[in-house]
Amino acid sequence: MAEVKLTEIDLYRDRIKKIAEEKIEWSKLEDQTILMTGATGMIGKMLIDVLMYKNDKSEKKIHIIGVGRSAEKAKKRLGDYFGREDFEFLEMNISNAVISNKKIDYIIHAASATHPLQYSGDPVGTIIPNVIGLNNLLKLAIEEEVKRVIFLSSVEIYGENRGDVEKFDEKYLGYIDCNTLRAGYTESKRVGEALCQAYKEQYGLDFVTLRLARVFGPTMLMGDSKASSQFIKNALAKEDIVLKSKGTQEYSYLYVADAVRAILYGLVVAESGEAYNVADEKFNISLKDFASICAEIAGKKVIFELPSEQEIKGFSKASKALLDGTKFREIGFLIEDSIEDCLSETLNILRE
Repeated sequence: MAEVKLTEIDLYRDRIKKIAEEKIEWSKLEDQTILMTGATGMIGKMLIDVLMYKNDKSEKKIHIIGVGRSAEKAKKRLGDYFGREDFEFLEMNISNAVISNKKIDYIIHAASATHPLQYSGDPVGTIIPNVIGLNNLLKLAIEEEVKRVIFLSSVEIYGENRGDVEKFDEKYLGYIDCNTLRAGYTESKRVGEALCQAYKEQYGLDFVTLRLARVFGPTMLMGDSKASSQFIKNALAKEDIVLKSKGTQEYSYLYVADAVRAILYGLVVAESGEAYNVADEKFNISLKDFASICAEIAGKKVIFELPSEQEIKGFSKASKALLDGTKFREIGFLIEDSIEDCLSETLNILRE
């Protein structure tokens, strides 16, 4: 049986259509060129699907330059767009250089290691794209006089809750033990944010930082080792949900569709130089409860299993990392769905 493409699934296309009809100032992006790293990742894939759907419905196109390290992977994830005038894929390692022969108007930096086995298996390769790769992109941004750069940061930059707040707002300073393997991801995201601020001060860069909660959704890669992704894969296979801890950790989660919406708001609505938490309190939940929702949808149960030593090396040490999304809500960004609905939609799409 031939594999069904995501864009051929009605439920996924309905979600894409809904995002493409978001009430934002799309005119700012029309006839513009957006360069996006991490084009084949969970967020990049869906954002490109949205923009290409928008192009299909509009006279004025948004030109997309997707960047990634594997053209072969890109053809599997984004193959329908190859050969179109409004899409181009550049196979390159941004940690070495970023070269484009087109005038670029916006840059979205979405390339990053995103899950524990990547952090622990390739710690150097985790840090470099977040710092050196970003620096190459920012150099290009200044040369091209781009209108805005979006840097995708993470809830991880807050480190561990010191016990003095319920949720992290954008001014919170948590605790991070930088002398650990796991700190490479966290500290490189922090440096990335500081680098954007340095370019703003020294060169007048227009940028927005989006601190994303833990992202899940149907565009996930099957090699993703995040706990939430493992739960979804268990549920998809009609297996018991395997929890590799007591599951008492409390985290903020984010549906990939809302991460895509957040980027669009970052491009055309957010204030230059600001960092925004992208989260909603409806998605604040314990790891065990996240697992339980997946189990309920699949008609299975939650079981406990000891993690491997390699997995442990990549685990977050934060026991409570909840984001306060008030600042982003104040500029109009709202999340309407529940986590149950988004998990159900994820599994229904993936079952196709």
